Amino acid sequence: MTPDLTFILGGARSGKSAHAERLAAQSGLPVTYIATARIGDDSEFAERVRHHRERRPAHWTLVEAPLDLAGALRDADRAGHCVLIDCLTLWLANLLFTQASASETVAVVPDSAREAFVQFDTALAHARGKVIVVSNEIGLGVVPLGSVTRLYVDELGRLNQRVAAASARATMMVAGLPLALKG
Repeated sequence: MTPDLTFILGGARSGKSAHAERLAAQSGLPVTYIATARIGDDSEFAERVRHHRERRPAHWTLVEAPLDLAGALRDADRAGHCVLIDCLTLWLANLLFTQASASETVAVVPDSAREAFVQFDTALAHARGKVIVVSNEIGLGVVPLGSVTRLYVDELGRLNQRVAAASARATMMVAGLPLALKG
């Protein structure tokens, strides 16, 4: 278990990012915000990212890490510092769904993604500062149709379970309300 790891998960628009940002601000520590999003040419998603940027304090350090999340965490982590990672859901999508894989019909986890998971798990296990990780909980609905969607839901569930197991605290956000799951 990582001594000061907090895991925040919930559905879309559940308030998980805002809650994580409040926890980071309340820590009183310098904060590095690691963003995993890739905007591309999606204007609606760009607006969501803009909203997140405007909400964050300007003095926080921003690191964009759409693929090398472990490296970004290792670089930002230090005692007396807070790292907020938002979010695992987008990071996993970046790892699994590249331009090349979009046309493939077989849903398999690439070896590069499996290695990224191992590197991230290791970086979390060796964290020295306060770490807050945000992720979506998407496994509460119907069983997804299609092998690619099932692969994504399954892999996110596995990733969330590993991070929750490593966390000292875990919180589920529902309708803006934090529900303590652990710690």
